[in-house]
This record gives sequence, C-alpha cells and structure tokens, in this order.
Amino acid sequence: MAALSFLQASITMSKLSKAKRDKRKKHQAKRPFLRLNDQQQVQNHAVLTNEEGQVVAAIGLQGRQWLLSIGGQTMGNAENPVPMLAMLKHLANVQEKEGRKVELQYSEGLKELVTALAQEKGMELDAYLDELTAEFQSVDAEAGEEDQAQAPVADAAESTEAADADAGAEAEAEATPANDTKPQA
Repeated sequence: MAALSFLQASITMSKLSKAKRDKRKKHQAKRPFLRLNDQQQVQNHAVLTNEEGQVVAAIGLQGRQWLLSIGGQTMGNAENPVPMLAMLKHLANVQEKEGRKVELQYSEGLKELVTALAQEKGMELDAYLDELTAEFQSVDAEAGEEDQAQAPVADAAESTEAADADAGAEAEAEATPANDTKPQA
C-alpha cells in the first residue's frame, strides 16, 4: 500500500512539474534558433550602377570579411576593401571610356577608412584612389601588349591545327571502306 501511494504521489508531482515547466516556457522570451549554415547579411558599402540604375558591381561587408560582387556573382573576399574599391573605380573608368555612363557610390564608413589610409601616405582621397587605379591601368596595358604579341603566333597555330585536322579526316575517310554497311562501334 505504501508503494502505491508513493507511485500516485510521483505521478501527481510529475504532472505538476510539467505544468510549471510549461508555464515558465510560455512566459520566457522567444529565442531565435541559430543555424549552422545561417550567414550574416551583407551590408553594401560601395555600389557601381549603370545608367538604367542596375547594379554592375558592389563591395559589401559580411561579418568581418569584405566581399566583391560583379554581375551578381561573388568574385572574392578580403579583409581590406581598398584594393576592391580601386578595382571598382578602374572598372568605372573603363566603362566610361567605352561610352557607358556609370556611377560609383560608397558609404561614409568606407570613405572614412580610405581617407585615413590616404592621410597616412600624405595624400588626398581622390589622389590616393587614382594612384591605386593606375596600377590596374598599367596591368591592362601590359596585358594588351601581350595579347597583340601573341595574336600572330595564335593565328599560325590555329592554321596548322586546322590543316592537321583536315589531313586526319582525309586519311580516316580513305581507310574506311565505302561498301561496309555494318555500323561501327
């Protein structure tokens, strides 16, 4: 009999404990679930837009990483956004030379960061960015010279490859008998 009363007491205590626990959970503030794959939002800090207002490229901050996005695709990330900003400025210059109207806008926070780096070198913001974009222009000029130098070599290589392919096709046609009606595997 004593065992039965103990069992009844533990059941009622269990029910009361559950009721108290449920009441406490109901009054607690809701906590969002943290997902392992949940990424932080990207905050745009520099945006290059075309004349229709479409975003061509952007620099954003996600957590502690700066991301470069061109054409909707993330192209790279870094801890320092200054080379990315110089790349966007160079891209804007190239677009304008091709006759397209583009606009580069950047946030006050990014502007302050670049201004501080420019002041460390004893320069103004625009002069500092122009210096950085000049590096991209010199790389483009070197790449253009290499392309021009390699163009005659590539044309000669393509013509010999085409001649080799034609000769190989003729030799294969001669080796295959014309009256063979069985399909080749």
